[in-house]
Amino acid sequence: MARPKKLINDPRAVVTELLDGLVLANDGRVKKLDGVDALVATHVPDGKVALLVGGGSGHEPLFHGFIGRNLADGAACGQIFAAPPPDTILAATRAVNRGKGVLYLYGNYAGDNMNFDIAAELAADEGIEVRTVRVWDDVAAAPPERMQDRRGIAADVYMIKIAGAAAATLGSLDEVVRVAEKARDGVRSMGVAVAAGSIPETGQLTFELADDEIEIGMGAHGEPGVARRKLPTADEIADDMVARLLADLPFRRGDEVALLVNNLGATTMMEMLIVYRRARKVLADAGITVHRSDVGTWLTTQEMAGLSITLLKLDDELKRYLDMPAESLGYSRA
Repeated sequence: MARPKKLINDPRAVVTELLDGLVLANDGRVKKLDGVDALVATHVPDGKVALLVGGGSGHEPLFHGFIGRNLADGAACGQIFAAPPPDTILAATRAVNRGKGVLYLYGNYAGDNMNFDIAAELAADEGIEVRTVRVWDDVAAAPPERMQDRRGIAADVYMIKIAGAAAATLGSLDEVVRVAEKARDGVRSMGVAVAAGSIPETGQLTFELADDEIEIGMGAHGEPGVARRKLPTADEIADDMVARLLADLPFRRGDEVALLVNNLGATTMMEMLIVYRRARKVLADAGITVHRSDVGTWLTTQEMAGLSITLLKLDDELKRYLDMPAESLGYSRA
């Protein structure tokens, strides 16, 4: 299989150079900390509960593209598809802390869990209160009775939006955690891949898939899903994915949801809109109302082709935080 083409310089410098570019593209609203791969907002208000996100690079615009108004205050950045180290997380924690505590929000992966936990302990030794909410929305990763073993995928988008708005509004770390946990417990996602992404440093594909096959339930790094089969129609894909999501929470007739269709990297807007339109029909037939829609590119795996669908069950409180204006390089809503 041909090596993927990429517009890069030294493959070992991609993280440093992408972060430099991201800082410049933010026009002064974001800065990089000295000596570590961490970005923070140039202005974090005093007396604010801080939201720190993070994870491996290579998933742009997550996580470091989500620093901004009613979103994250900072991001700890790892190498490509690798967890950020504890010293990077701790430096970012110090930089965003304004005396009201710091919420760590990130995807549920072993390396991230270990390193963020170490950083939280080090921060506590310095008198900084830290709480953690892990995102575990991938219904393909484990059955409902093992929810805490599930991976975090595109629900990060809605989780950062809601937690960021809550952190900008509420004066208590406990209250921000409560809101974030409510959102986490009501969100489900599933992905499907039709072609692999690659690792910039090596050029190696993250998995192998025949030209006429898809992987149902593929993870954000190319982790195996729940089924591999011949390529079906877009409607068949949407029917299967939404049915699995609805059954998992479960979502019920009369529920109100936010619906997100996320591009894994190389899928066209044409394809996403075709799937989105079918997902809306399935939800309507199930008596479920879509309060808000997001169709775009947020959690990617380089040039992986495919998409994920996320459903977030809403109540009045979650709608309020979700609908607050947001502005960042990676995600903005008026």
